[in-house]
Amino acid sequence: MEPVASLHGVGARRTALITRATGGTRVIDVLFHLPERFIDRSDCPSIAAAVPGEIATLTVDVVTHRKPEPGTRQPWRVQVTDGTGFAELAFFHNHQARSYRPGLKIVVSGKVERFRDTLTITHPKYIQPADGAAVPAIEPVWPLVADLRPSDFRAVAVQALAKIPELPEWHETRLLSRERWPGFAEALRALHAPRVHPDASVRARLAYDELLAHQIAVLWVRTRERARAGRPLTGDGTLRFQALARFGHPLTGSQTQVLAEIDADLAAPSRMLRLLQGDVGSGKTLVAVMAMLRAAEAGAQSAMMAPTETLARQHHRTLTKISPVPVGLLTGSVKGVARRNTLLGLQSGRIPLVVGTHALFQEGVAYRDLALAVIDEQHRFGVDQRLSLGSKGDATDILVMTATPIPRTLLLTQWGEMAVSRLSEKPAGRQAIRTSLHSLATMGDVTDALARALGRGDQVFWVCPMVAERELVDVAAAEARYRTLRLRFGDIVGLAHGQLDTEVRERALARFAAGETRLLVATTVIEVGVDVPAASVMVVEHAERFGLAQLHQLRGRVGRGAAASYCLLLHEDALNEAARRRLVLLRDTEDGFVIADEDFRIRGGGDLMGRRQSGQPGWRLADPVEHDGLLQMASRDAAHLLERDPKLASPRGKAIRLLLRMFERGAALRTLASG
Repeated sequence: MEPVASLHGVGARRTALITRATGGTRVIDVLFHLPERFIDRSDCPSIAAAVPGEIATLTVDVVTHRKPEPGTRQPWRVQVTDGTGFAELAFFHNHQARSYRPGLKIVVSGKVERFRDTLTITHPKYIQPADGAAVPAIEPVWPLVADLRPSDFRAVAVQALAKIPELPEWHETRLLSRERWPGFAEALRALHAPRVHPDASVRARLAYDELLAHQIAVLWVRTRERARAGRPLTGDGTLRFQALARFGHPLTGSQTQVLAEIDADLAAPSRMLRLLQGDVGSGKTLVAVMAMLRAAEAGAQSAMMAPTETLARQHHRTLTKISPVPVGLLTGSVKGVARRNTLLGLQSGRIPLVVGTHALFQEGVAYRDLALAVIDEQHRFGVDQRLSLGSKGDATDILVMTATPIPRTLLLTQWGEMAVSRLSEKPAGRQAIRTSLHSLATMGDVTDALARALGRGDQVFWVCPMVAERELVDVAAAEARYRTLRLRFGDIVGLAHGQLDTEVRERALARFAAGETRLLVATTVIEVGVDVPAASVMVVEHAERFGLAQLHQLRGRVGRGAAASYCLLLHEDALNEAARRRLVLLRDTEDGFVIADEDFRIRGGGDLMGRRQSGQPGWRLADPVEHDGLLQMASRDAAHLLERDPKLASPRGKAIRLLLRMFERGAALRTLASG
């Protein structure tokens, strides 16, 4: 794959600009940087027939120049004609107009306006001699960065198109015929140098290329991981029986089914790589404890890693209550004697279960026999870590948990290499949460209702979307709301947000959990890992500023005790239709999977699959929402291909290898070479 710097006229500065715009340094990265829209300049009317408000390409003769009066802010005007009438070209930078001398025949293209009964094109996009290069009938518009001119990028794209070699076709002929898709090179030319406005089939062809490359790559990873030698983990159920007795409730049918799936993986001679997804309050932690106790029954160790210390400590408290064997805690703040004792206990095997943060897998932490790694809220860690966290043990099984219900599309993209288990019901004792919408204009009524709830002994979360006031942004900040509520309710009001020192924030959360404070003003730091059964009211201020999935997670902080629970969503007085539809959906359903699908459709994939959050390359040609049907098709195609041609040795398989390299899925090829 040739570098961008190999193209003519692309020096160090332009290479840097192109890299910033395209996200890559290869010629193919230029071609994968697709236009975001197209401008149609194919209309070539006479001046008499030109329509104001439309883009027109005119062939005209320059008649005269009219200079602006000195000291005015008027434009320099160039009068032109084509024999059917007169028009003016307006320039606010005089040097642009001076070179178009009277008598010169030019082609000009731009948006036609009517100014004082005269057709005018202000700062035409194209002006060139009539005997020069033709104005493009369809002009691509690429998303670019500052200092990278469209004309410069167009020149680079044209060179890149010329570099495309003869390529084998990696799709089956019947698929191309059925979908009416062009070839790979033809599709790129149709977008970067179009002669007509490209239709949806052109983009769909390239989107499918990217989706297929991704699906093949994740299937290879999954196949490799599941084929790697593991070891069977079996037990007699004694520890599980004791844990359930301490818990006080039987497993739900859904928990029983999911645990059977996990047990089958643990008992198999290959490694487990499984995703456990469940809605808020569905009992994922209990399932994880049961899996960890199975490892303990087999004489091995297990570790549960959480993304934050708050969540790690919450899990530690939960496990300690129900586990009949010792549970260790290892986070960045565990120091001194406590840390040494934990490290010694892990090394000797005296501690069979441990909960912590990244500290669990740091250098210097040794396990006697780590057989199971449980990773909570996986989306906060990154895909690459997913496959390396088991390195502390020999043939370590991996169970990933997420409290965010995952749409089908994301299951195939972010978690495609994993087997999936889903908890579909809530344990007994979980309360339904009544959700209601309230205008911010009713703030007084809301605080009066809170006063009554606090008077009954209830505990209340109040969530704000910001930590501090921002200039020109009219939104309540947590600190300002804390001061207001404290004036009314006094010392029972606490505050927790991300800008507080960790110890201060943890102390505020602990005081609320202990009931010392009963109204906690917070930001989204309470979204996960805060379990206060006595909290029965959730207030979310400016709810329209949150994503649906995030609101659902926040709502899940209440309804954990025996009391009736409520979620009050405060919103701007005048909501647009889209925002109102989102909040009404949340009000009318507690099904996190319905909410997650709708949230994904509304917000799109965005950076969910980008490097910053998931560790995977971002989508460049495909839109997982728009191309959801293609994603399902690519998943099936990849499975059938690898079943028939597991080494990619057939003619199509060899073409697929090239596809994987183009889309930087080389890890799959390395896996194949080593397998």
